[in-house]
Amino acid sequence: YGNFMDNLRIYVRGGTGGMGYPRLGGEGGRGGDVWFVARERTTLKSIKDRYPQKRFVAGTGANSSVKALKGEKGKDCEVHVPLGISVLCDDGKKIGELNAAGDRFLAARGGVGGSLVTNFLPCKGQRRIVRLDLKLIADVGLVGFPNAGKSSLLSKISHAKPEIANYAFTTVQPELGKIMYTDYKQISVADLPGLIEDAHANRGMGHKFLKHVERTKQLLLVVDISGFQLSIKTQFRTAFETILLLTKELELYKEELLTKPALLAINKMDLPCAKDNFDELMKQLQNPHDFLHLLQEEMIPANTLEFKDIIPISTYTGEGIEELKARIRKCIDEEAEQENEEYRKKKLLLLQTSE
Repeated sequence: YGNFMDNLRIYVRGGTGGMGYPRLGGEGGRGGDVWFVARERTTLKSIKDRYPQKRFVAGTGANSSVKALKGEKGKDCEVHVPLGISVLCDDGKKIGELNAAGDRFLAARGGVGGSLVTNFLPCKGQRRIVRLDLKLIADVGLVGFPNAGKSSLLSKISHAKPEIANYAFTTVQPELGKIMYTDYKQISVADLPGLIEDAHANRGMGHKFLKHVERTKQLLLVVDISGFQLSIKTQFRTAFETILLLTKELELYKEELLTKPALLAINKMDLPCAKDNFDELMKQLQNPHDFLHLLQEEMIPANTLEFKDIIPISTYTGEGIEELKARIRKCIDEEAEQENEEYRKKKLLLLQTSE
């Protein structure tokens, strides 16, 4: 998985409160809190490198004294985390998430200072071990088996420069790129490590890949028109079978992924016989139920993906790349318009009910 980190386990502890002053009824200051603050250009790896102990402790509250009967609060500890973080307890239960820059999450509360209620003795701060789980946030997630040409496509449509080689597992860590349009609109695209059959069961990069698909707004399936075979030991799959298998893997991991808007890019159209294969694939996709017998029963998805568009492309010659960029933009804009419409309707309903 290279230098990329998407999971980090850390210890957090709120500060202890300050001592009370029994003779004059003085209250000790409250202990400081530990906060997670979402910030751009931050990575989990940078947190680990900067704080190898992975311990974050807030300041102790000031003791009550004759000069200051009410002690000052201890210093808060702020931990800057990347966007797209889910905060989990050590038992795996989700307790919060940070998705936008500036989002804050209280990780450990400081203890109260000594007062009459506590017999003037301070309380210790909250302490726990939490897990920071990163799921990349992108507008578009590229989904496909190894060697489908996802990295090549990302380098063609964006400024990202992923490493590209002539063997199956070329992408070993997620790559983020941005499509830049002439009107300065930017759309982020995530190229994620290639799926393999049984990825839902955590084979290959399994869950490490699939969890990043959850935060993307739409899916872009990239399929090799000539089919796919992982190795000599595995079965050869046609383009149609590949699409069904990818759908099945997404469905088995989390059914909600199939409700996302999806586009289909048919790559390597520069190869011989690609045109005939494409015509055959289009027939199969128009009536998929007539061709389900080609696959074993356990590999057939319960629901098929509805593609908004099917675009033939070639990352080698550049065929269809501009059209694909335009379709991605159109799809994102339509989704944004739909969300705005739903938001307007909710606001209108709230106004009507309040009146």
